[in-house]
Amino acid sequence: MSKAVRIHGYGGPEVLLWEDVPTPEPGPGEALVEQKAIGLNYIDVYFRTGHYKVPGFPAVIGQEGAGVVKAVGPGVEAIEPGDRVAYAGALGAYATNRVVQADKLVRLPDAIDFPNAASLMLQGLTAQYLLRSTYHVRAGETVLVYAAAGGVGLLLCQWAHHLGATVIGVVSTEAKAGLARQNGADHVIVGQQSVPAEVKRITGGAMVPVVYDGIGKDTFQASLDCLAPRGLMVTYGSSSGPVPPVDVSILAAKGSLFLTRPSLATYVAKRADLERMSADLFAVVASGAVRAGVHQTFALKDAAAAHTALESRATTGSTVLLP
Repeated sequence: MSKAVRIHGYGGPEVLLWEDVPTPEPGPGEALVEQKAIGLNYIDVYFRTGHYKVPGFPAVIGQEGAGVVKAVGPGVEAIEPGDRVAYAGALGAYATNRVVQADKLVRLPDAIDFPNAASLMLQGLTAQYLLRSTYHVRAGETVLVYAAAGGVGLLLCQWAHHLGATVIGVVSTEAKAGLARQNGADHVIVGQQSVPAEVKRITGGAMVPVVYDGIGKDTFQASLDCLAPRGLMVTYGSSSGPVPPVDVSILAAKGSLFLTRPSLATYVAKRADLERMSADLFAVVASGAVRAGVHQTFALKDAAAAHTALESRATTGSTVLLP
């Protein structure tokens, strides 16, 4: 037998239940992973509340983890029992043992331990595609990062700074402002009311070519007002709620702006892209330019407390659940 945190319906953190479950067997193309660490992400809240739908109940949520391959099913050649692996974008992570499609697993370098790997995969690969594909950040540019003290935000700040960009971070408290500065933010705006005016002041009126906004509804309009003509609005999350329907004519009125709502699944749909992006992520972490910061850990059985902390904005950086 194994253990898992399951939901039997949508709701608050209280629906996360620690239960006995059968240890699964890997089928064709699958691997059984004994999990050593599991990443906590805001998308987990979306699945718990029903903002994103699970296939059926009872359901195990969670999108990323790291551990050791215990067995593989027929047709699996790239991964072997004993391999240290990590993955992202595979629903069902809140478990001590789970099966994963083998083509979603990447081998871990020896320099990266399980907790850091579990904190890196979804958030780190998200930062990778946002900075290197969705918009290719170049030295000398200025970028705006909302939730700059969150898991993805801290990685964006560090990595953009490493690329030679000037980083403006937006945070909710002075304590988080200090953390953002320690992680590469050159300028930090506390609160959301004056963001466009502050961006205008910082940039001398030029505004920014790209905004990375994981907040959603509460910040969408202000984010548009921070963009230079032909700038790119990247809304990659919705912690304050989904962005309401948009009248696209506003993009013309504000300077022929571009708007995208990317997701990691699209960027890693091809195995070759997953391997390339992971290699880029692992290399920048191994170099020391980007630090994988696990700021909080919870026991997996205490996932409800972890969700409560995440939703109340009591966390910074990455949070990891330990089986």
